Amino acid sequence: MVNLQTTYLGLQLKSPLIASSGPLTRDADDLRRLEDAGAGAVVLPSIFEATLKTSGPAACASLADRALTEGLERIGKAKAAVTLPVVASICGATRVGWVLYAREAERAGADAIECNLYQVPSELNVPGADLETIYVETFRAVKAAVRLPVAAKLTPFFTSMSNIATRFEIAGADGLVFFNRFYQPDVNLEDLVVEPRVLLSSAQDLRLPLNWIGLLFGRVHLSLAGSGGVHNGGDVAKLLLVGADATMVCSSLLKEGIGHLRKVETDLRRWMERHEYATIGQMKGVLSQWRCPDPTAFERVQYMEAVRGEKNVVLTGREAWRLLSGE
Repeated sequence: MVNLQTTYLGLQLKSPLIASSGPLTRDADDLRRLEDAGAGAVVLPSIFEATLKTSGPAACASLADRALTEGLERIGKAKAAVTLPVVASICGATRVGWVLYAREAERAGADAIECNLYQVPSELNVPGADLETIYVETFRAVKAAVRLPVAAKLTPFFTSMSNIATRFEIAGADGLVFFNRFYQPDVNLEDLVVEPRVLLSSAQDLRLPLNWIGLLFGRVHLSLAGSGGVHNGGDVAKLLLVGADATMVCSSLLKEGIGHLRKVETDLRRWMERHEYATIGQMKGVLSQWRCPDPTAFERVQYMEAVRGEKNVVLTGREAWRLLSGE
């Protein structure tokens, strides 16, 4: 009999399947459906702090107050609707805002906090090292302000991911989520405007969290969660094998419906049974760099070497000829 229980951020979950922050975690009825479908926890939609860049001072304060009020009400309704852990997601614009939102989320009854570190570094005069320090020190302030476990949801654009992960661990992080996704704009050629366009994740998006969780397992001592590209039970198994404690699911549920989560769980159970894994703990980290028979597999970045060892790469034209002929 397969046991899917896992520990994430110190919370005991019945399953590693977490419904990630998004439209499906907004409504209490959907939260109940997610719990019935097997979710181990839910992350509520982010509470965003309004900024002066998008509105004047008075409007900004009004937007911030409304967003906070709605977010806190959503936490209360979620706690009343389900018995599984409820994670509040916050995205501040100022250090004061980050701390305030964290404290209020704790008072509202959240079981944990996810810091949604979502900031496009567009300022020309701010070096990358300064941005990293801002992120870490802001997180440290949040962690010092609450007693709840706190996770940092990272972007994939840090120059040294291993170093920044260690810095967050030193700052008190209980967990790291790999990765946040920036919703990049597109150009409307008919109306000649720049407009947002949401792209759901694909199976290929799994590779990035898979790589970094596999590299960091055993080297940092906190919870690791994979987000992006989780569409089936096999995707979940892959993340667990490289060292994840939990996996975030969103796009596949938006595509297939909440009931798809039950299929993901069933497929995971069947895979574990076929490979004789009775618990999540038995399989976690088995294929991480720390335990992998070929540790260099996680760090191979030379294109030629990767292609020569990859049977499923499709090449065309002159590029394929050069590889085959040794030019």
